[in-house]
Amino acid sequence: MKRKNRWYLLGLLPFVVMVALFQLVPIVSMVTGSVRLEGGAGMTFGYYARIFQSDYYLKAIQNSLLISAFSSVIGIVVGLACAYSVTRFAPRMRDRLIMVSNMTSNFAGVPLAFAYIILLGSNGVFTLLFKQWGWDVFAGFNLYSWSGLVLVYVYFQVPLALLLLYPSFYGIREQWKEAASLLGASHWQFWRTIGIPVLMPAVFGTLGILFANAMGAYATAYALVGCAGGRFGPVDAAGGVPEP
Repeated sequence: MKRKNRWYLLGLLPFVVMVALFQLVPIVSMVTGSVRLEGGAGMTFGYYARIFQSDYYLKAIQNSLLISAFSSVIGIVVGLACAYSVTRFAPRMRDRLIMVSNMTSNFAGVPLAFAYIILLGSNGVFTLLFKQWGWDVFAGFNLYSWSGLVLVYVYFQVPLALLLLYPSFYGIREQWKEAASLLGASHWQFWRTIGIPVLMPAVFGTLGILFANAMGAYATAYALVGCAGGRFGPVDAAGGVPEP
C-alpha cells in the first residue's frame, strides 16, 4: 500500500512542477523585484512609500477596489438567480446555456471594451439607431463613466458566477425538500434554514473569485479610458495604469 501511495505521489510531480513554474516563481520574482533597487544591489521600500504618498495612486487603488466590489456583488446576486434557473432546465438546454456562459465569461479585456464601444459608445450602433428612432434609452448613459465600467464588468462577472454556482445547487437533495415539507416547513423556511446555509460556502468562495477576476481585468477599463478621448484619466478607471 505504501508503495502504491508513493507512485501516486510521483504522479503528482508534473502538477507540482507546473504550479511552481507558473504560480510560485512569478509571485516570488514580483515580490523580490518590488523591493530591489534599480541597480540590483540592496533593498528599498521606496516604491511602496511612493504609492501611499501619492493621491494619484491612492485614487486609482480606491476606484479599483470599488468597481471590483460593486461588480462582484451584482455578479453574485444575478449569478445566483441564473444558476438556480439553469438547474430547472432540461439537460440538453442546460448544456447549451453552460456552453454560452463559458464563452461569455472568457470574453473580456480589450476585445470586450471595443465591442461595447461599437455598440453603446457615443457613436455606437445602438446609440445612433435608438436616437434615430426617437427613443431616449441611452440619452443619459455614458459608457465611459462609472456606470458604464460597472456594466462592462458585470458582463463577464455574471457568467463566471453562474458556472461556479450552479453545481452547488445539485448538492441540495430533493429528499431534504420533501422532508421539510412533511414537517410543515414552507418553501421560504426551507431555503432560509437549509438551502441558503448549504450554499453559503460556494457563494463566499465565488465572491472572492469574482473580486479577484475584476481586479485583474484592468485591460478592459484601460481600453475604455483610452478611447474616451482623454476625458477621463487613469484615476477614474479600475486598475488604470498611470501615465507619465
